[in-house]
Amino acid sequence: MQDNSQSTMPGRFPAQSGLSDAPVAILLSLYNGGTYLSEQLASLEGQTHTNWVLYWRDDGSTDGTLSLMQHFSQKMGHRCIMVTPRNGQHLGVTASYSHLLAAVPPDMPVAFCDQDDVWLPDKLARGLKALATLPPTQPGLYCARQTLTDRNLTPVGLSPPLPQATSFLAALTQNIATGCTIMLSPAACDLLKKSMPASSHILHDWWAYLLVAGAGGNILTDNRPVLLYRQHGQNAVGAPARFMQRALGALRRGPSLFMDIFRANTLYLLSRRQLLTPENQESLRLIQQGLGRGWRGLAARFSLLQKMEQLRRHEKLEQLVFRLWFLLG
Repeated sequence: MQDNSQSTMPGRFPAQSGLSDAPVAILLSLYNGGTYLSEQLASLEGQTHTNWVLYWRDDGSTDGTLSLMQHFSQKMGHRCIMVTPRNGQHLGVTASYSHLLAAVPPDMPVAFCDQDDVWLPDKLARGLKALATLPPTQPGLYCARQTLTDRNLTPVGLSPPLPQATSFLAALTQNIATGCTIMLSPAACDLLKKSMPASSHILHDWWAYLLVAGAGGNILTDNRPVLLYRQHGQNAVGAPARFMQRALGALRRGPSLFMDIFRANTLYLLSRRQLLTPENQESLRLIQQGLGRGWRGLAARFSLLQKMEQLRRHEKLEQLVFRLWFLLG
């Protein structure tokens, strides 16, 4: 089975249109982030690409987050837009970013933002330069590496290297697109607005990666770090720098949890099949047929691994873990 999703590296093509100078919508969901928020906001002000608007919402914080953000909004004026909460409820990460994305006007590229990181000054500029290589109608997702730090921003390592090429089937096995580094082309934003997941089983960044790849869009990877990714023990998602840490984490979670998520993603994508390429629709149909349980399901999944070479993780050792979980889960 062929998979027609593609990946290109930034800078491979000359820039198209005026996207590199375009206004960017930065999406920031807040929840009890007052401890580190001021440093992140200062890094937004320090961007070399200054044409941005911050769309933000507080997801029910009980610390000083809302007061800090209101003060920043008063300072920035029209460059800060508060997106009011839905009935004042705590929505969770995925639903909160879905709510923010829905507020963005058409034809604007988007950058996801976390409350506790620090962006390097050229983060927006580099992402826009990469996305500007794509035709205006082509969905594109840019993502990059991060410098991992402790709570005091002391560097402790780099996030894992990103592959130069990826695919829709590879996106099903793992997420390589860390949300705080993601930038989306206007066409990718339009695509996601049609189908953001209501369930919290999948985070907004993995869903963006899956949907853009599944629709035949471009995944643009950048192996230069774009931000300081603070690890403080209360991150929504952490980022172990070393393979053994990641592998041990996977072993502790076991195959059942991974395969429950894999099955849920497959079903949700199939329910949105009209957004995907015919080739990727067919791949999902075959995968669904092989996800039965028991000995018959095991045989079917083994056959899928033989037929679908792109159904794999990018690192060899992580691929071994994936194959084991896929067969046993």
